[in-house]
Amino acid sequence: MKRTDKAKELFMKGYNCTQSVLGAFCDVMGMDFDTTMKLASSFGGGIARMRHVCGTCTAMFMVAGMVRGYTVHEAKVKSEYYAFVQGMAKDFEARNGSIICRELLDSRSKFSKTVDNGNSPDANERTAEYYRARPCLAIVEDAVKMTCEKLDIPMELS
Repeated sequence: MKRTDKAKELFMKGYNCTQSVLGAFCDVMGMDFDTTMKLASSFGGGIARMRHVCGTCTAMFMVAGMVRGYTVHEAKVKSEYYAFVQGMAKDFEARNGSIICRELLDSRSKFSKTVDNGNSPDANERTAEYYRARPCLAIVEDAVKMTCEKLDIPMELS
């Protein structure tokens, strides 16, 4: 199975965007599924539906940390890693228009009045209209592709 298919499947089952992307990389991170879902549960909807940094970006950065992150406290090492993550963010923004959840949803709101861009903690019901009105599924897929590209991870699950 492809990682993109796994991530989309998770999103369509009701997992948040961060959980969906991160769940496609459990094998790479050496983490079990339940732990991964718990770790990612706070970041959906731009951090608990506050519409800050898109949860798919957060997941990309978490995978990057597990694959290329640092454990030493040297400024040079931190700086090189931060430059790498900033590059991922810039590339994501170039491909999707923003890394901010609210802005990504606002861009879609022009086409659909059903996109709830509020920051209430109340999760939306996952209906056919919910999936049709939001760009999230396509962004989940793109985040997985970017993560594989940037970190040289095979698209096929192991």
